Amino acid sequence: MNFIEELQWRGMIHTMMPGTEEQLAKEMTAAYVGIDPTADSLHIGHLVSVMMLKHFQRAGHKPIALVGGATGMIGDPSGKSAERNLLDEAALRHNQNCIQNQLEKFLDFTSDAPNAAELVNNYDWMKDYSFLDFIRDIGKHLTVNYMMAKESVKKRLANDSNVGMSFTEFSYQLLQGFDFLHLYQTKNCKLQMGGSDQWGNITTGTELIRRKTGGEAFALVCPLITKADGGKFGKTESGNVWLDRRYTSPYKFYQFWLNVSDEDAEKYIKIFTAIDKNEIEMLVTEHSQAPHLRILQKCLAQEVTVMVHSEEDYQAAVDASNILFGNSTSDALKKLDEDTLLAVFEGVPQFKVSLSDLKSGVKAIDFLTENAAVFPSKGEMRKLVQSGGVSLNKEKLENQDEVLTDSNLLNNKYLLVQKGKKNYYLLTVE
Repeated sequence: MNFIEELQWRGMIHTMMPGTEEQLAKEMTAAYVGIDPTADSLHIGHLVSVMMLKHFQRAGHKPIALVGGATGMIGDPSGKSAERNLLDEAALRHNQNCIQNQLEKFLDFTSDAPNAAELVNNYDWMKDYSFLDFIRDIGKHLTVNYMMAKESVKKRLANDSNVGMSFTEFSYQLLQGFDFLHLYQTKNCKLQMGGSDQWGNITTGTELIRRKTGGEAFALVCPLITKADGGKFGKTESGNVWLDRRYTSPYKFYQFWLNVSDEDAEKYIKIFTAIDKNEIEMLVTEHSQAPHLRILQKCLAQEVTVMVHSEEDYQAAVDASNILFGNSTSDALKKLDEDTLLAVFEGVPQFKVSLSDLKSGVKAIDFLTENAAVFPSKGEMRKLVQSGGVSLNKEKLENQDEVLTDSNLLNNKYLLVQKGKKNYYLLTVE
């Protein structure tokens, strides 16, 4: 597999330095991507560079994931409007371990293949490096004029004329450049990859390598991912879409991909999956003939959910989706854990009722008109029950006088009422 050709048809190359393709054709090459460890999970904004590393390894080259323990203590000004909060070493180490566990789903770290992936932390080579040594060995090779000319610095200074930019942040590109130099010297790493907003920092590294060693190193960046409507990719109303189920449930993760637009689905399926070109072209053709079937979105959501979570999580997400939009059974509903149940029925009308109301048993018609006003009147409920239009927990209510108790509850806490085909109400019993 030719790495550059693979990334080109996938729309994953924004800019690369001359000679990059020739270097990759010449020998197995090591390349690295830097990952900010300010959280203990990656989010889908990180997935582009992770997929670049995945394709890089598939093409026979060696991927290195660099967790920025040292640089994470400072904060990269690129694309940021303010200085970030700084973390201590213990928090950064915890975050590093969590991130490695996630990366292991994409990259082979454990085999004895010469191109097995490696994870490194720049804190390990920065922690004992004195400030005097740094400014003598590294700082003297790059002029302030060179550093000021970087787009990220110019933008930050222009946008933030009142606050300015701290020396700490200004020095960030030197630190990132030193990372590249260190990996070049210790691991023969000749390529750094990242998002297009990192171009300035990456080329500082290639320049530092040239001035310090006379050697040649390369840079390749992918475009920043956008949505067709101009919105920010990877953000929802509740924030980032995370790869960790503690922050984004597999159901919500699956739903994110399932709900992208047709235009975005065609772009994202190339970037976020390893499906080959022929199959993607067939899927695009098939989708264009019947867009309402959302073939691209379903395939994209399946591939990414299985890759990040598991086949079981994907299947559970599909089953959960069918509860709301399909003809699923009460058995499927009872299998849902509490988080998924609440995610599925987020946005439906909800009522809070007292557990004591159910303890001794109460008729459904009284409970759903008096304790929770699902129905405005008993007459309306009676009619709908008689026509077969009321379900409790996905089971048809045959008799409005059926006695409900706490044994009817899902997860010992919830009751799902359905009026007609599409109107749901979630009752929380406390």
